[in-house]
Amino acid sequence: MTICSSELHVSFPFKTFFFFFSPVIYAMDKDSVLTRMLQSEGPSSLLGGQSPVTVANSSEHVSPLTSRGPDGNVDRPSLGGAVRSALSEGTRTVVLEGPEGSGKTTALQKLVVGWARGEHLQNFSFVFHFRLGQLNVLGGALSLEALMLRHHGHLPQGSVPRLLQDPEGVLFVFDDMDQWEHSLDPSALPPLCSDSGEEAPASRLVAGLLHGSLLKGASFLVATRPALGQQFPSGARLPVVGFLKPQREAYIEGFFCADPAAATTARKHMESTLGFYDICTTPRFCWTVCSVYKSLMDAGAKLPDTLTQLYVDVLARLIQSLRLNEARSRAVVSALGKMASHCLLHQRPGCSKEEMVAFGFHQDLASVGVFLRVDDRSDGTVFSFLSRPMLEFTLATSFLLDASTANGVEELLERHQGRAELLDVFLSGLSDAAQRRPLEAALGDLDPGRIADFARWFRSTSEATLKGWRKDQHHRCFHLLLQTQNESLVKEVVAPLARTGISYGDPSLRDCVALNYVFGCLGEMELLNLYRTRDLTEEQAEALAPAMSLCRKIDLTDSSLSSGAVPHLASALSRGVTEELDLSHVRLGEEFRSLCGGLRTCKLRVLKLLACELTEAVCGDLASALTSGAALLREVDLRFNPIGDPGFVKLCKALRSPLCRLQELKLQKCELTAASMEALSAALRSGGSELRKVDLTQNVIGNRGVEALSECLQHPLCKLRGLVLFDCELSAACWPRLSEALMWERCLLTELDLSLNTSGEEGALLLCRALRRPGCPMEKLSLSRCELTPPVFRELSSALKGGTSRLTSLTVGLNAVGDEGVKPLWEAVAHPTCLLEELDVEMTGLTDECARDLCAAVRASRTLRSLELRNNSLTDACVPELVRAVQDSDSVQEMSLKYNDISEDVFDVMDECGKIRY
Repeated sequence: MTICSSELHVSFPFKTFFFFFSPVIYAMDKDSVLTRMLQSEGPSSLLGGQSPVTVANSSEHVSPLTSRGPDGNVDRPSLGGAVRSALSEGTRTVVLEGPEGSGKTTALQKLVVGWARGEHLQNFSFVFHFRLGQLNVLGGALSLEALMLRHHGHLPQGSVPRLLQDPEGVLFVFDDMDQWEHSLDPSALPPLCSDSGEEAPASRLVAGLLHGSLLKGASFLVATRPALGQQFPSGARLPVVGFLKPQREAYIEGFFCADPAAATTARKHMESTLGFYDICTTPRFCWTVCSVYKSLMDAGAKLPDTLTQLYVDVLARLIQSLRLNEARSRAVVSALGKMASHCLLHQRPGCSKEEMVAFGFHQDLASVGVFLRVDDRSDGTVFSFLSRPMLEFTLATSFLLDASTANGVEELLERHQGRAELLDVFLSGLSDAAQRRPLEAALGDLDPGRIADFARWFRSTSEATLKGWRKDQHHRCFHLLLQTQNESLVKEVVAPLARTGISYGDPSLRDCVALNYVFGCLGEMELLNLYRTRDLTEEQAEALAPAMSLCRKIDLTDSSLSSGAVPHLASALSRGVTEELDLSHVRLGEEFRSLCGGLRTCKLRVLKLLACELTEAVCGDLASALTSGAALLREVDLRFNPIGDPGFVKLCKALRSPLCRLQELKLQKCELTAASMEALSAALRSGGSELRKVDLTQNVIGNRGVEALSECLQHPLCKLRGLVLFDCELSAACWPRLSEALMWERCLLTELDLSLNTSGEEGALLLCRALRRPGCPMEKLSLSRCELTPPVFRELSSALKGGTSRLTSLTVGLNAVGDEGVKPLWEAVAHPTCLLEELDVEMTGLTDECARDLCAAVRASRTLRSLELRNNSLTDACVPELVRAVQDSDSVQEMSLKYNDISEDVFDVMDECGKIRY
């Protein structure tokens, strides 16, 4: 292109450049660049992936993603978009970091092709694309201009001096930085080149460009693998995460674009059987999977159910393509196995020709191209595996194929521990005869002794693993079982040993799939414990849903569920056997509405929703679920949810329905007032409510609220048996009204907790006298920190000894009445008509002076099982006497002496008893 001008003004987005050139302006011939970029670099291959040239020239290209944009945004933009954005905004160095096969090379070629077509990056007049692996073999010294002309011969004559005057219009694209054999550390290099005309080795030219001593102001786009260790100038680093599920689906649909039905089949099958492996994020692996699927679909064959089956098919196809006899095929795989082991043990990506010959490649070295990548470098040819999973699968196959060495499976795994990720997974899959059959058709039978050796190892290690509590080891065991696809083996290995209480919280998607497979083989389970799962995604919940439906209890306490996960949980509940679900401390908010759909038709009896950030907005949905007619819920825990009076009034409407089976409701600190108590009272008096117990802890209900509750307790249709009013700021004026209700002959209340409320002596005495009423059903009474006085303790003692009291549990702790105040209770405990089984006198001011009466009561009681004495002032002096009393008792099972004035000197004495906690 020629433009006549003595001064050229060019405007680009974000920049304005002024070039003072001679009348003739040179620019890169974009048509020549396009032709060069679209020249074929070799055909697509099963393991090597689709040719980057083919992809770059396709309008159906699916761009991989990066984990963040150039500005630090974490919305995972497309890789191409992130690069274009960074370079357009003036970032001088952009580094793409991603594993092999993640789409870096294709992305670079796509960007250069787009530039040559005028689609983007038009702020650059010159774009130079280099494969650094090819520059390794460049010998001798040359100038920067010579390097450009040598690798980009389509540059117009004389253009290089011109572009050197405008470096900001130049973009260098360096691919394969991981294959660059030279250091980029300035301190380890000779002085960097600063003169573009200076002749120097290519290593110094590349280092000079990247560090800005040559062509300062130019931009660079570099692709490399992670943790390379090369030192780049500061700039934007874009980690390549490859494909997530939406990109995989788009890729598969593009691959099978001529057959939408096949695309749907392939997509669903891949997601259910392979989509949980990290390698599914790489476009290269997706190409391999789609290629295998298409071939199998065309042949009417079954698609692989495991990763092992996929690579069995891949290796069998590659072996068959060589058309070797069985002996030579086995020799090739054996040599590949030695190469794989060498690469793992020495942490090297490739091997030299001499090493390949040492592994056993002699006459068949020319055939390795179907398995390996072959690169010509300055120091010779280098052979490397095209994918890490294929490397490990080849090692597993060669081990089971060749029994000539004495090393067993345990030594194999120990040698490669920490280096191989899938070796035991592939060994598990290959131990199944059905999965290895296609491979044996190409190679002959694998060694039965090796397979038996693996089976023995697997059973012994599984037994040790499943007896332990390490969830990571459990998950690994489940992964191996998934590969075997052997239901009887799962039942044999897991059923007798599995820890039902272990938490499998925070599982990966892969863990979810394996766990689901194992639970599916075992059938109904007692518990699925997912405590503290930090982010249960939609994919994870979908994978776990069948397992959830098989568990009688699901624990998701203190977890985080995505909005997409909740419907899958609801679906599992609606079709499963789950009777208890614990979602405590899960921030559900309005997502709870999605869960209510499953509550309407499930077998759930206990639902724990403590501190789930539920508000009035979702109470209508819960009420609707409770009255669906099919719901079996008996207990709902709504503690620490700010539903307020409006929300609770909605629930009370459900309580009045004969379709609601709810029997226990926990409402601690739900911001309820007297208005809620009036609605509750009306529901309890309606005759339709089955509610037996309600916990109203830390709700300020006031005198009016107590009046409403007392009224319902006296109603003949009220079925309430348990009432917890702990710390409800009740005044002394409330106690006479409650006492009056307890005196009512039809009152059914068996449990009452009035702790942390002000009683007043008169009100407390009235309550105690109500306990003496013949037929009073009260069995459990809690009066901690109610400012009780010695006369109240005497009245309690009188009630306990009266012969009519049914009290079996009494809590009067944190009432400072001292030894004399508590003494009447010891008399009551010793009385033959006292039925107390549990007595709590924590922090009542007891000293050693009470020991004689206390011990006499313990020895005399025929019912007392538990005695709480913590936080008193008992000392070492009384311990021997207490120990003897407990030892003499036939009924006492536990006495707590924690936080008394007891020293270590008497620990041995207390240990002799076995029933004392200290």
